[in-house]
Amino acid sequence: MTQETEAKAKAGAVIIPVTPFEQNCMLLWCEATKKAVVIDPGGDVPKIQDAIKQSNVNVEKIWLTHGHIDHVGGAAELRDALKVPIEGPHIADKFLLDNVVTSGARFGMSGVRDFAPDRWLNEGDQVSIGELSFAILHCPGHSPGSVVFFSKAMRFAHVGDVLFNGSVGRSDIPGGDHATLIKSITKKLLPLGDDVGFICGHGPGSSIGQERMTNPFLTGAM
Repeated sequence: MTQETEAKAKAGAVIIPVTPFEQNCMLLWCEATKKAVVIDPGGDVPKIQDAIKQSNVNVEKIWLTHGHIDHVGGAAELRDALKVPIEGPHIADKFLLDNVVTSGARFGMSGVRDFAPDRWLNEGDQVSIGELSFAILHCPGHSPGSVVFFSKAMRFAHVGDVLFNGSVGRSDIPGGDHATLIKSITKKLLPLGDDVGFICGHGPGSSIGQERMTNPFLTGAM
C-alpha cells in the first residue's frame, strides 16, 4: 500500500450540496473512530442529518470556514440538534455571525439565527476529530475572518471560499479585499505544496499545484 493510499484511508468524507448557492457542506470523519465533523452547514439541515445517518458516524463538532450566510445558515440549528460545539471562523467574521438573520432575509432564507461559535479560531491553532488533526490558517480577503483547515498528514485542505478550481473568492462584498485575498493565497496556501488537494466552498475541488499552474488569478492572466 502506498503512503498516499494509507493517508486517504484515515478519513472518509461526503459532500452535501446545500442551499440555492450549492454550497459544499462537508461531512468528514476519522475512519478509525467514526468520529465526525460537519464543515460549513449552510442550510438544508434535514439533508445534512440524513447524510450523517447514512454514513453511520458520530458527529462531535461543527467547523466553519467563514461567516457568510450560505456557509453558516444551518449552524445554530444543527448545533442544537446534535448538541455539539461550533469551532471557527476567526473572530474578524463576528459581524457576519451577528447578522445571519439579516443576511438570510436578503436571500429569502428563513429559519436562520444569529449565533456565536463556542471557539473562535486563530492562525496556528489546531483542531481535531478522532485521530485527524488540522492546522488553522487565517486567510482573509474573501471575508476578514476566513480560515483554512489543513491536514499535513493527509496532504489535504478545506479552503472554504478562499480559492476555487480555476478562480478565487469574491472580494466585492463587505469586508472583502482582493489584494488581501491574493496575498493569503500566495503566502499561506501555495507554500503548502503542489501535492496538496483541496475541497472548496462551491464546485469541484483541485490541487495547489493545478491552481498554481492554471488559475488565471494566480498566473497573472486576470
